[in-house]
Amino acid sequence: MKRVLTFGEAMLRLSPPGSFRLEQAGRFEANVGGAELNVAAGLARMGVPAGFLTALPDNPLGRLAAAGIRRAGLSDDLVAWRKDGRMGLYFVEFGACPRPSKVVYDRAGSAVSLLEPGDIEWKKVLKGVAHLHVTGITPALSPGCQKLTGQALAAAREAGLATSFDLNYRARLWSEEKARRALAPMMGVVDHLITTEEDTWKVFKIKGRDYAEVARKLVSKYGFKSVAVTLREDVSVLRNRWTAIAWDGQALFDDKVYDVEIVDRIGAGDAFSAGYIYGLLSGDVSLGVRIGNAMAALKHTIPGDLLYCDAAEVLALAGSEAVSLRIKR
Repeated sequence: MKRVLTFGEAMLRLSPPGSFRLEQAGRFEANVGGAELNVAAGLARMGVPAGFLTALPDNPLGRLAAAGIRRAGLSDDLVAWRKDGRMGLYFVEFGACPRPSKVVYDRAGSAVSLLEPGDIEWKKVLKGVAHLHVTGITPALSPGCQKLTGQALAAAREAGLATSFDLNYRARLWSEEKARRALAPMMGVVDHLITTEEDTWKVFKIKGRDYAEVARKLVSKYGFKSVAVTLREDVSVLRNRWTAIAWDGQALFDDKVYDVEIVDRIGAGDAFSAGYIYGLLSGDVSLGVRIGNAMAALKHTIPGDLLYCDAAEVLALAGSEAVSLRIKR
């Protein structure tokens, strides 16, 4: 089966129990996550060979993160252990209507952010890989990470690999202008873009009458083989409607809308990316949309960044028009 590689930062996620605010916290629940790790873990859940390339500090916190990578069904063979740099952290405060959930980053000076362009031999790393996935988060971490992401995409294109890019704009990491200057030149070596209508406007200043027109404009401008746009309607802090569409330059693919009760929405977009790549590996954009939507819907119901499911559960949900909410005995 085709192998997928992702590249990015693993972080420790700390959150107070229940709906306690951060300033009330007497203890924190610790989980390991990060966009690119979440995608690789989701692919592994679907039976796709996946690897996650990252850097971790050579200390107990780094080893805790590595244990989380292994628990996600991935090898830690691609971890670069560093004496310099620290473990990136982020804190999550879970809200309830009318108070939204809140994220606080504490990741400056992390081991990944200190990587430099010469630290990764992309030709060697990409050997045996069929598909490379990166996001717009990693280039925002440092100039070195920005260059490495560009080098990875260029090396993948040279080697004939498929590539996907989740735009994933993070306003707390950089400005819209900086993101546009950094990411627009990379799009020429990206095959498949995953984005939202909001991020597309913020980074590329592209908008349309609807989501489909946004996808068409992106394909027309950058020559992508496909563009997927995820659509989230916030009914309340604890309820969402989720779906996605994709345009491959010839046809528009859509899917049913999932009504989801939110246990934890973080990582839902990454779960979609994993499912979308699953479809792309089979050459089926429509399958990618359906599997991606099912995985994203399931992720809303699971605490932590990572999606815990099995392929049969995802395939059953993606193929069902109505889902029974009775207890499975």
